[in-house]
Amino acid sequence: MSIVPVEGEAFTKRMLAPLQENKLTLLLRQGMDVDMALRLMAQEFRTFREGEEVAYTNKPSDRTGYSFFRRLVLHLSSIQDRNRLYVEPMFFTQSWTLPASAITPEGFAALEQGYEIRFEPATNSYILSKKVTGRLMITNYDPDNLPEAERIRLNREAENSPPNEIAVDIRKDYPGGEFPIHGTFRLRSFQGILDFIGRSITEEPEYDIPPDPRTPPVRENPASTVDIVETDSRPSDAGLAVEFAGRYYSLRPETGHQWNLEAFRLLYQLYQMTVTDLPTFGTPSITIAK
Repeated sequence: MSIVPVEGEAFTKRMLAPLQENKLTLLLRQGMDVDMALRLMAQEFRTFREGEEVAYTNKPSDRTGYSFFRRLVLHLSSIQDRNRLYVEPMFFTQSWTLPASAITPEGFAALEQGYEIRFEPATNSYILSKKVTGRLMITNYDPDNLPEAERIRLNREAENSPPNEIAVDIRKDYPGGEFPIHGTFRLRSFQGILDFIGRSITEEPEYDIPPDPRTPPVRENPASTVDIVETDSRPSDAGLAVEFAGRYYSLRPETGHQWNLEAFRLLYQLYQMTVTDLPTFGTPSITIAK
């Protein structure tokens, strides 16, 4: 049994640490809307233009960067709607060459446990090979269909990014390829997500961004990622409202598909993943967050 404090240094570090790619991919594999997830979790999209790295920030005050970011994630959503968006790791075989004289019988026995070994008589050496699981990528094609050399190249490129970045490779000749995308999304911390939502209420509100002309029709493209209303009194039609410092904050009522409610549910899930992201010990356990 363990108790996870929701205050103090350890809790603060979890709140301030950038979210890692595995949290995003876990949500996407459960069917979460990629547009909603990235608008909430991603700080920016980074790519290279004419040999220079550029960043398109998910920040309404940066009109150029924000507009491009919104159109980009909306296009990914259109690919997801066609069930053609892949969130998969790069699988490939890595090989090493060792002189036969460098391997002792004991060492050979140990290597057999984790590697395939082939003797090369012409060079009197051993070729060691091993299946490797590389970094995750968001693509519009099945990475397993790429030549192995290309998978290795993409993985080497992705490994240059920190754990809070996830690579994207949307190619021509595949669904959605009319808007090619190659770069990385840099994820925020949970504190960064809260700051983004808080500033969007009055200081830095989001606004409508039309889809890119190359993007087919999509189901939803709301102006606000999480549309929160600030009022003097509790709204009569609010399903969820919180009072703070004499003001009420509630989700704006909506009809049809409940984007706001889904986004708020995603926020709650991210909070739980941030608070209870602890090592597993291989035994049944109870975790209490307090």
